[in-house]
Amino acid sequence: MGNRRLIVPPVSLPVLIIMGLIFIIAFVFFSGAVMAAFEKLGIPPEVAYSLFLLALFGSFINIPVAEETSYEPVLKVREVRFFGIPYPVPVFDWEERKVIIAVNVGGAIVPVSVALYEILRMIYQGNWGLLFNALLAVLIAALFSHAVARPVRGLGIAMPFFLPPIIAIALGWLLGGSNPNAIAYISGTLGVLIGADLMNWNRIKRLGAPMVSIGGAGTFDGIFLAGIIAVLLV
Repeated sequence: MGNRRLIVPPVSLPVLIIMGLIFIIAFVFFSGAVMAAFEKLGIPPEVAYSLFLLALFGSFINIPVAEETSYEPVLKVREVRFFGIPYPVPVFDWEERKVIIAVNVGGAIVPVSVALYEILRMIYQGNWGLLFNALLAVLIAALFSHAVARPVRGLGIAMPFFLPPIIAIALGWLLGGSNPNAIAYISGTLGVLIGADLMNWNRIKRLGAPMVSIGGAGTFDGIFLAGIIAVLLV
């Protein structure tokens, strides 16, 4: 067993070229989809491109915002001597664990900033009816996201990938009025953030992970993609 060697066959040049082409095609398709969604929200192309780059490179940046402490029961082994002979005895104890909660720039701050921009634009335009619908849509999406989100120990808050965009699209159609794109994006982004992450704040510290990042998957996180997909399909 100890003398076995793992032999990895070399990757040929054609395979490397094909892999590179697939990566470039996927990047162009994904960036085009994100920019198309931002432009449907009324964001100028140059700003949309800057937001996409910020979201992409911001995916690697996590900003710590809080530190939570939890106590969990653990099983330890304590040595007990009886007539000079040591015996291992299992005992229960409580262990302190700290969890750092962070916010990802690309997966949370960028999409939330765009959603807040849309809300501020409604206020600036005095479109109070649409603003009311946007807040109602966020409330519905948050309750729905909270109902389907589940804390996964060692990982974070998980939820079915396709459900948030579907509810956001439905809310865009039902409550969007003159601007269904904005309603779909706002409810898809803020609804997931509030329902899945903020409403499960007390559970986050018991996930057993040293750090939990809201929007930590960056441009592939549910907060980011729910809004983008909803806008493209509404």
